[in-house]
Amino acid sequence: MSHKRNIKLLLAFDGAGYAGWQKQKSAKAVQGVIEDKLHIMTGEALSLNGAGRTDAGVHAFGMVANFNTEANIPCLGFVKGLNSMLPSDIRVLEAYDVEPDFHARRSAKAKTYWYNFSNGPVQLPTERLYSAHVFEELDIGSMRNSLTYLKGTHDFSSFEGAGSRNLELSGRGAVRTILEASLETLETVGKHRFVITGDGFLRHMVRNIVGTILEVGKGKLAQSDVAAILAAKDRCAAGPTAPAAGLFLKEVFYE
Repeated sequence: MSHKRNIKLLLAFDGAGYAGWQKQKSAKAVQGVIEDKLHIMTGEALSLNGAGRTDAGVHAFGMVANFNTEANIPCLGFVKGLNSMLPSDIRVLEAYDVEPDFHARRSAKAKTYWYNFSNGPVQLPTERLYSAHVFEELDIGSMRNSLTYLKGTHDFSSFEGAGSRNLELSGRGAVRTILEASLETLETVGKHRFVITGDGFLRHMVRNIVGTILEVGKGKLAQSDVAAILAAKDRCAAGPTAPAAGLFLKEVFYE
């Protein structure tokens, strides 16, 4: 009986040219591109498990994925071989042999997302795919204060995109725990970054949170409105969905 290895990959990608992570029949997705190259390397029809789905245009510094294979290719061979075949906007940073029960999504304990945006009258063209642009004047202090309402365990139905739940996997509905929610001002004038860490995220949850907090910064919502939005458990109560371009999956945490 053959023994299949379980290989864990650490990946980075520029999502601007992709319809997200998850493989699709009619559009190019990151998962499908990597699976095609793995098939060439191993001769096997492999299924790649990702730590989560990312939307079209979303980027990653630390996506984690795993797959099972009978190939005896060393881990460094997977890194070098895949990077020699993959397009330059996808890179394998590391590869490891891991325990058979490791699963990139089910074994994950928390994830950190970054959301970058610039605030000013004009955005440089080279930044448009990697940072949202908000030209209105913002009250950054109020935005920081309003993020405190999101910390802890809550029902995030008000920040949930359609089709995000999978009750068979978790059975917890829209309940998630936010461990960190902060807003950093970067060294470059007018550049800012949301940092949000949680034990899981619903579809569009980070972008819906960002869109809502930006409404606080613009003076369209009060800081305390964020608590009322959470309590409403209604997507219509929250602000708009922020653009995908500013969102990065920074890191996935495991035990």
